[in-house]
Amino acid sequence: MSLEQKIMGEMKEAMKSKNEAVLRALRAIKAEIIKAKTEPGAGGEIDEATEQKFLQKMMKQRKDSLEIFEQQGRADLAAKEKEEMEVIEKFLPKQMTEEEIVATLKSIIAETGATGAADMGKVMGVATKQMAGKADGKIISQLVKTLLG
Repeated sequence: MSLEQKIMGEMKEAMKSKNEAVLRALRAIKAEIIKAKTEPGAGGEIDEATEQKFLQKMMKQRKDSLEIFEQQGRADLAAKEKEEMEVIEKFLPKQMTEEEIVATLKSIIAETGATGAADMGKVMGVATKQMAGKADGKIISQLVKTLLG
């Protein structure tokens, strides 16, 4: 079942149960699907990797907004962002824990033969491909700096 079909099914349920928060998030995801399908070169179809990319992008946008709203004391807007993040999270792969990321990074460092901060680019290239969608790039970067520093 494609992401679009899952979203449509969830939207029907949200409409039936009159759950505005879930419906708002699902409509945002559906808008991204339509946008991705209409981009030049997409040919009206999108693959799973593209779906994951825009879901991650949406999640990052909401995290950034949440941070700003919390700093400004806007609990009402922060709550909306949290609700949308919970819905988007259901469609993303399970995120790795920090311990899992460190273990993966240690094996990548051993594979690439990285010895210091100068080799960070090599490690990050492999790490971002291996952990795409499963770990936040900022966290990966911080941990690589720590392990190589």
